[in-house]
Amino acid sequence: MAQQVRNKQVILRDYVSGFPKESDMIIIDSTITLKLPESSNDVLLKNLYLACDPYMRNLMNKTQGIPNPLSYTPQSVIAGFGVSKVLESGHRDYKEGDFGFLPFCCTF
Repeated sequence: MAQQVRNKQVILRDYVSGFPKESDMIIIDSTITLKLPESSNDVLLKNLYLACDPYMRNLMNKTQGIPNPLSYTPQSVIAGFGVSKVLESGHRDYKEGDFGFLPFCCTF
């Protein structure tokens, strides 16, 4: 059964200079429908906790020299790690109610 839920995303406004400020981010609040397609092998997760770690600061810099594939791009969702719960699963290794520590984009 499809479920309507509130969804928040943290977007990097632009590359950060110095200590990150709230104004360096944009919070987008929306409503989304949660439902896996029929016969899907995907897993639908609910983020319970998201980490905001010091290493993320360096990913907010404009890349100089060799690009870091993990660097954040302005006007894009900030990715991170967190703990989630499986809401729905079409994958044989993950059952509804399972918990996991996984990389996520910052959508909660």
